[in-house]
Amino acid sequence: MNLAHAADLAYAASAPPGGAGGPAAFVQPLILFGAMFAIFYFIVLRPQQRQKAERERMLAAVKKGDRVVTTSGMHGTVVSLSEHTVTLRVADQVKIEFDRTAIGRVAAVTGDKDA
Repeated sequence: MNLAHAADLAYAASAPPGGAGGPAAFVQPLILFGAMFAIFYFIVLRPQQRQKAERERMLAAVKKGDRVVTTSGMHGTVVSLSEHTVTLRVADQVKIEFDRTAIGRVAAVTGDKDA
């Protein structure tokens, strides 16, 4: 490659004469950022909001006699409920009070003898 050829390549790779390139130079990055935000919203934020709403519905629907599993893995039957706490019977004559948000899921009812 000679010097004249290198100068032609450098000139071809440079910005067009006349400055920044006009208003299109601002629109293209805005479209790119908008598309990235839309993808982030539909892949991350929207499913998180849906899971949160589903969990809140599950916690609101818990009632006395339900078999539940806490987030720590303890299984029990709901004995009493208040606005912020839930009391579980985990064995005969053993009742433990938990924060209501500690309920991980409602277990399937299997015809429990002490429910």
